Amino acid sequence: MKNKICLVTGGSRGIGKGIVKKLSEKGYKVAFTFNTQEQLAQELENKINDNGSNAKSFQMLIEDRKSVVAALAKIKNHFNGFISVLVNNAAIAQEKPFDKITDIDWKTMLKVNLQGPFICSQEALPDMIKNRWGRIVNITSIGGQWGGFNQVHYAASKAALINFTQSLAKIYSHAGVTTNAVAIGLAETDMSGDELDSDEGKKKIENIPIGRIGTIEEIANTVSFLCSEEASYITGQTINVNGGMYSG
Repeated sequence: MKNKICLVTGGSRGIGKGIVKKLSEKGYKVAFTFNTQEQLAQELENKINDNGSNAKSFQMLIEDRKSVVAALAKIKNHFNGFISVLVNNAAIAQEKPFDKITDIDWKTMLKVNLQGPFICSQEALPDMIKNRWGRIVNITSIGGQWGGFNQVHYAASKAALINFTQSLAKIYSHAGVTTNAVAIGLAETDMSGDELDSDEGKKKIENIPIGRIGTIEEIANTVSFLCSEEASYITGQTINVNGGMYSG
C-alpha cells in the first residue's frame, strides 16, 4: 500500500484522527483535512512523520467545491500521484429537539454531512476509475439506521449517506472502485460527548449488548480493512460497529 494515497476528511481529531493514524501505520501516504483546527492537524502530521510514516494536512471546506478542488490538486501535487482511497469522515452534529430545529440548522447539517461527501467523491472518482482501483468509505451512524431523538437532522443526513453509498457501489464497482459505509454506534469522541452525558445517552450505554461504548481504534481497524485488498469483494455494504446495539 506504500504507493497508494489516502484522503481522510476531518482528520485532525476524534475518529478521523484514529483513521489517519491507522492508515499511516499500514504504509499509506495519508492526506487529511481540517477546517479550523490547524494546530491540531499540524501536531498530528508532525507526530506521524516523526514515526517514519508519510502524512500531510490540508485545509478544506468539504461543502465548498472550489475548496475541495483546490485541496485535491495540492494533495496530488504534494504526493505526486492520485488519490486511491477516500474516507468521507468530516461531519457535524447538533443536539436539538425536533421542534427547535431551524431551516438553517437543517440546511447546514445536510450541506456538511451529505453534500460534502458527494462533492469529495465526485471529484476523486475520475482518477480511481481511470486507474481501475479505488476505495470510498463513508463514515455514517447508527442514527441513520434507526432514527434520531434529539438529532433528527443529523440522523437524516447519515441515512442519506448510507443510500449514497449503495448508489455509488451500484455505479462504480464494475470499474474497480468499491464503496462502503461504516455505521458507528456510541464511541467516545468530541462529537458524542453531549449525547453520552444526557439521560438518553446513559440509557443507551446500559443497553449495549457488549457492555461498553466503542473505541476509536476499533472503528479505524474496520475502515482500514475496507480500504485494503482483502476487502476487494465487499461493496455497497454498511458495516455496523456498534457493540450489538443495532443489527438490521
